[in-house]
Amino acid sequence: MRFIPMRFKHNTLFITISLITFMIIILVSVTITWTTIRMSEQFFFEKFSITNVKIINEIKESFESFHYSIVIASNNILQSGVIKTNLTEEQTNAEKMISFFTMGEYIKQIQSNFDTYEFEIIVKGENGVTLTTNRPHWPITDQELNESFLTSNTLKEPKRLLYQYDERKSETRSIEETRFVVATKALMDRLSGTVYGSLYFSFRESEFKKVYANYTSPGNDIFIVDKSGMIVSSNQSQLIGKKEVDLLRYAQEIKTNSHKYMIGSFRGKEQIILVETLPSLDMYLFNIIDKEKAFGNLIDKRKIVLISIGIVFIALVSVFFVSRRLTNSLSRLVRQIENAPKSEFRQYVAVLGTYETRQIGHAFNSMLDELHEYVEQLMLSQKQKRNAELAALQQQINPHFLYNTLASIKFMVQQDSKEDTEAMITALISLLQNTIGNVNETVTVREELDNLKNYVFINQKRYGNQINVSYLVAPDCLNVRLPKLILQPFMENSFFHGFNRKAGGSIHVLIWQEEDNLICEVVDNGDGIGELTETNLPKYKRQLFSGIGVMNVHERIQLIYGEEYGVTISSKQGEGTKVRIILPSHVEQK
Repeated sequence: MRFIPMRFKHNTLFITISLITFMIIILVSVTITWTTIRMSEQFFFEKFSITNVKIINEIKESFESFHYSIVIASNNILQSGVIKTNLTEEQTNAEKMISFFTMGEYIKQIQSNFDTYEFEIIVKGENGVTLTTNRPHWPITDQELNESFLTSNTLKEPKRLLYQYDERKSETRSIEETRFVVATKALMDRLSGTVYGSLYFSFRESEFKKVYANYTSPGNDIFIVDKSGMIVSSNQSQLIGKKEVDLLRYAQEIKTNSHKYMIGSFRGKEQIILVETLPSLDMYLFNIIDKEKAFGNLIDKRKIVLISIGIVFIALVSVFFVSRRLTNSLSRLVRQIENAPKSEFRQYVAVLGTYETRQIGHAFNSMLDELHEYVEQLMLSQKQKRNAELAALQQQINPHFLYNTLASIKFMVQQDSKEDTEAMITALISLLQNTIGNVNETVTVREELDNLKNYVFINQKRYGNQINVSYLVAPDCLNVRLPKLILQPFMENSFFHGFNRKAGGSIHVLIWQEEDNLICEVVDNGDGIGELTETNLPKYKRQLFSGIGVMNVHERIQLIYGEEYGVTISSKQGEGTKVRIILPSHVEQK
């Protein structure tokens, strides 16, 4: 993995396994912790909602009972012929006084059924007659009542008993004394359908609240909301009279939901919302519980998180040590395999650890055995090949040299030069003893010079002394070993090809050491072959190395010592040629 530093490269598997395992453990732990908390909350929500649904049903039953009392009272008033007569016929003042007294006594009888609540009944007729049981209770004038939305809404739906919210703002009254829930009903003749008046039951909201007051607590609120979203009654007094359209949305969602409750946001807090329809009041009954207050201390989330962290820590430590133990043997094996090239693949790895690691160790050691065997066979094969190549190269040099030498001796015999012929044969015998007779691949510089001098002597006897040969050799080079017969081909080249146009000249043989290299030069001042440039260099190289002996010397040197060594030739037309041979100076050839 790229993000792992190089110093940890041997522990990459351990780090990778640990990181992946750590992430999985943390992910699983977080998931389990979150799921546990959510399931715990869900469990308590279910249990809590069951209890609260029962409470809501009890409140609903109380409202139904309250509504039933209003219905009975309104029906009694509707069925009263006295009240109908007094509200529909024109009457004298005296008759009106009698009517007021009669209706008052009748309504007081009806009002006695509501001893639990403080309220006011107003009966208003189309003939302008208005009767009230407790005018100071609901401070609304006859004119205000006639112009009120309460009356207009009632007349729009004369067959229904409506519950409406009304607020009478006053500087002399407290807020609680200005909020009213009014039940209204149109007085209508059943046969003709003629509306002859209106009926009003006004309750202070605080009285209306008595139905559910015992079921509320801090964080557990009740809201009575009409179909427009207005809060008609609630234990949260500051919200009464305000519209909360979110509550209507929640009511619709719960209708389509199989659960009796839902979790939602209300007034900036997360709440548990339960809702029930009050069909008789044409309103919604909401029970809204503050989630934090209800369950904040029920589930100790901090303790659960700390326990989860402790479990995760123990799991991580266990995974760390187990992974470390399992991967140590593999890391050790990788390190040993990586160091194998430093010991030239001769150091076997330790077979330790798990079954898989031991099998890899066995396989690697077996591979080393096969590799050693293969390398030994390859080296033996290459050595045999090199010896065959060197023998072939040497055999290519000797016949070429012998041919030229014997040709010269033949010429001298024909000239009947006994002493020169004897000296030449002696030189040839010495040369052959040191070349063909010497089985060593290398000779010292001293031995190579002796061979070269014999060769020069033979050639001078053939061509005369027009070509002068001189030797400049550093004394510290005489015992350095070099491949035999590497100078003779170039001396031969100078004798036979260097002085075709010139009658004579000189050849210098120079040998010295330069750093770790042995430098051998054969320099003549013969005809030369012209300037060597980038354009003609390939052609001249082919010409320079066209002789078998010259080409073989270069190939022999590179075969033995490598491509950084070998022969280089420089030449100028009419000025001569210089051959430079570069060899290692302290290499012992076995």
